[in-house]
Amino acid sequence: LEEQYSPSRWSPRMGGDAVIQAHIDTMAAGTQQAQASTQTSLHVPYGDGEGEKLDIYFPKDTSGTFPLFVYIHGGYWQCLSKEESGFAASPLVSQGVMVVAVGYDTAPKGHMDAMVLQVRRSLVFLLEHYSGIRGVYLCGHSAGAHLAAMVLSTDWTEYGVAPDIKGAVLVSGVYDLEPILHTYVNDELKMSREVAQRNSPLLCVAPAAPAAAACEVLVAVAQHDSPEFRRQSQEYGQALRAAGWSVSLLDLAGVDHFDVIEKLSEESYVLTQVGEELLSSL
Repeated sequence: LEEQYSPSRWSPRMGGDAVIQAHIDTMAAGTQQAQASTQTSLHVPYGDGEGEKLDIYFPKDTSGTFPLFVYIHGGYWQCLSKEESGFAASPLVSQGVMVVAVGYDTAPKGHMDAMVLQVRRSLVFLLEHYSGIRGVYLCGHSAGAHLAAMVLSTDWTEYGVAPDIKGAVLVSGVYDLEPILHTYVNDELKMSREVAQRNSPLLCVAPAAPAAAACEVLVAVAQHDSPEFRRQSQEYGQALRAAGWSVSLLDLAGVDHFDVIEKLSEESYVLTQVGEELLSSL
């Protein structure tokens, strides 16, 4: 399990520490580039917590309505941040999409229940503050895909809003947290079995309500993800489909756990193109 849940060990491009550092550098450089070329509002608080801030990338025209693309970063719930999460903003903003990178309190400060709640609340804040939003589109990578999947399982009656989630791109995610309990990943998270179970998207797939039936869910996995990551993606996609959701499974050739998401800033990348097709339906 330690090996299966260590994504850097599976990259054919470079060694473990090197691929992680290259990933951070690539994402940070892409984000700086996007911020230099886009109208932004950075560090917008959506709550009182230290990590409860958003980076917002605005389309040129916000006078009418626009789709909202929400990106939730990975890092095994304990590293990375919104500071490296604007890398894919430029191609989307140029098409009139508002892009938001969500910050949340990572472990050890944050615990799993709180992180899930924060991401849900960030969406509520956006809907309450930007009346032009027409349709929400979620994207998460790795731990961020887990958090985006937990957003899909939300009972919104508790929040007083009902986000119109039109699509979700879940990339190389973890959807059953129980195996994580037995690995180094839980050293910082300190999850109990109960916490892992109630925060496992695979165990809380909601039957697709009429609105959710129109939500296109894309579950993507990398060729060089570990067999466990690939199994989890397959099983979660099948569980959603069985519950009536519209699901596509995408197995991306020639990429590992890291460049599978880094390439989202490239117009020619298949995942970018599929995402733009989904967005165009908005």
